[in-house]
Amino acid sequence: MAILQILLFPFAFLYNAITHFRNRLYDLRIRPSTAFDIPIISVGNLTVGGTGKSPMIEHLIRLLYNDHKVATLSRGYGRSTKGFRLATKLDNAETLGDEPYQFYKKYGNKVIVSVGEERVLAITNILQEAEDTDAILLDDAFQHRRVRPGFSILLCDYNRPFYKDFLLPAGKLRESRSGAARADVVVVTKCPVEISDDDMMGIEKSIRRYADRPVFFATIHYGNALPIGDLKAEIRRDIILVSGIADPSSLIAYVKQGYDLKEHLHFGDHHQYTLDDLKKMESISLRYPGVNFLTTEKDMVKLESPQFKPYIDRLSFFYLPIEVEFIKNGRDFDELVLNSVRRA
Repeated sequence: MAILQILLFPFAFLYNAITHFRNRLYDLRIRPSTAFDIPIISVGNLTVGGTGKSPMIEHLIRLLYNDHKVATLSRGYGRSTKGFRLATKLDNAETLGDEPYQFYKKYGNKVIVSVGEERVLAITNILQEAEDTDAILLDDAFQHRRVRPGFSILLCDYNRPFYKDFLLPAGKLRESRSGAARADVVVVTKCPVEISDDDMMGIEKSIRRYADRPVFFATIHYGNALPIGDLKAEIRRDIILVSGIADPSSLIAYVKQGYDLKEHLHFGDHHQYTLDDLKKMESISLRYPGVNFLTTEKDMVKLESPQFKPYIDRLSFFYLPIEVEFIKNGRDFDELVLNSVRRA
């Protein structure tokens, strides 16, 4: 354990007292939480950073949209707008945030995509403006206690499980490990495809110390690299990776399996790209004649901005689509979700 981490433990203790007190107020119904008459499914985590929430939301969209009028609700991190907003053709990653706009680009003709900081007010607005909505997916809402979901999915990163982590600022936990007990199901994400049964059993045992709930294991499935913009060529082997995600370790491991990774330009999570960023990329590309650029689907929706188009075309940019893929018992997970919707 690092010395700095040890020094931060008193602050983590204070943070724990604050979050524990807040949660107790909700548990005792001293602070109100609102339930709605339609199915509300929450997806979230205990830690700061990426655990695969967006791929899980997309999995739920695909599971539900054929039989239900689904709406997604996100805070819209990094957007330039404020308050409640329903996505339209006039929106982009700047007005909605990168992940909600990603949902809209892929599923906007099948689902309602919305953003709003105040979740209770936002849900009320959704039900007023889209009266036929009969299921709502809450993105990154595990700590948002003002809404009482009908079904809560807790995501746990295989590479940094919450049961081995510590509270902020000594670790990355947003609240204590015991908060996992509020979940209806736990999904361990970003697992290696070759994970053993013994490994899964050990992880499940550790999780059940805090949440006696069904535990599932999933990995990230990357699709074939697709071009951004008007590019018609196929991706070459030599690539420069560009990412603005919280934890790029799984992405890097995948890229190294199929490409010759020359450099990795890693920006902060939800990074808003600028012309200076694109100029820097173009300068770096001169070191590697014939190189292609590769990025994530989340970054793609920001890089396709019209102001970047000349650079994107010259740099031969591609992106990797991703989906969550259950290692086993995926149908059981889907059935739990569908049953929760039927009950509601």
